[in-house]
Amino acid sequence: PRGFVVAGIRLEGVGKTYPNGYRAIESIDLEIADGEFLVLVGPSGCGKSTLLRMVAGLEEITGGTLWIGDRDVTDLAPRNRDIAMVFQNYALYPHMTVRENLEFALKLRKTDKQQRAKRVDEVAKILGLDVMLDRKPGQLSGGQRQRVAMVREPKAFLMDEPLSNLDAKLRVTMRAELARLHERLATTTLYVTHDQVEAMTLGQRVAVLRDGYLQQVDTPQNLFHHPANLFVAAFIGSPSMNLVEAQVSGGRVRFAGQELVLPEGSALAGLERSVILGIRPSDFAHADAAHASWPRMQVVPAVVEELGAETNLIFPIDAPRVQTDAVKAAADTHDDDEGALLADDQRALFTARIDGRRDARPGQPIEVALDVNHLHAFDPESGETLARERATAAAGA
Repeated sequence: PRGFVVAGIRLEGVGKTYPNGYRAIESIDLEIADGEFLVLVGPSGCGKSTLLRMVAGLEEITGGTLWIGDRDVTDLAPRNRDIAMVFQNYALYPHMTVRENLEFALKLRKTDKQQRAKRVDEVAKILGLDVMLDRKPGQLSGGQRQRVAMVREPKAFLMDEPLSNLDAKLRVTMRAELARLHERLATTTLYVTHDQVEAMTLGQRVAVLRDGYLQQVDTPQNLFHHPANLFVAAFIGSPSMNLVEAQVSGGRVRFAGQELVLPEGSALAGLERSVILGIRPSDFAHADAAHASWPRMQVVPAVVEELGAETNLIFPIDAPRVQTDAVKAAADTHDDDEGALLADDQRALFTARIDGRRDARPGQPIEVALDVNHLHAFDPESGETLARERATAAAGA
């Protein structure tokens, strides 16, 4: 049985408008299940930290209702919401021992001294902190400090980029530590990050935010394979999705001098229109290793990134780069020179991820194959995925 009393978080039309009229958060409906680990992700300035602070009570909610468990906490002070914030520095009291830090929240609740000691001993043993109870935070490793910071008894944890000040190697270790802690404690957690790799590896579900609007809330796998729109498609995935203007008609898709026959049953096969075509780098393969039915493309990589098990081929195609607002926002920049690796920066750059054991050299032609079963298509105007539009229309019919 879980040792923590937890509860879900529910946002009903929650919004934030500042006195000057600026709307930081539009009306958001979002439910985080009891015990769920949900990650809120988006580029810098999208409103994710503001939304987290609204849930914490550190920012006023100017529209809608916030529920934690079965309580409406919209107008409650932070101390009355029964949540715990975990920041980059883990928010420990440096002058207190581990035991004193663990007991602090229980003292505030006026828990009996004997009960406090028993509870701290139990939790410390579960988390492997029992031999460190008399140490100060400065004597602990980053992972140990993280565990101490999380040992409270709140209904929910709110985490604001707690790993962003760590180096890359330690960040990977701490991600694993956080996932393990959540598995043990099963406390409802809302976690904010701008790092989509962090979001995908930690979140049971991920909520993607752009300019104060929720774009999609789904499992990491569904965000990757079934993005709701062009922004989500471009933001989720590393390397990012390849995008190019294309024409779909007669069961074929044409772009940059290429013509691909769509397989039977493809979500794109029934389209007769211009689209923005999306291709994941992982849906390419070296021609010698690919299924015979996959169409081939001869490419000349400008850059070859050898990563060991995999190699990224970065090559130009004879089409202009897609520069919609959604794509620029996903790249976290509005700089028109974004992605200009080559002198001819008007051409689109594609990335193909192939087996690292295949020989590839910059400037040397190489044949790659494309799995056309997983192509994506987006409306050039709205940015919405066209497969989803077709599914919605079919459901209505």
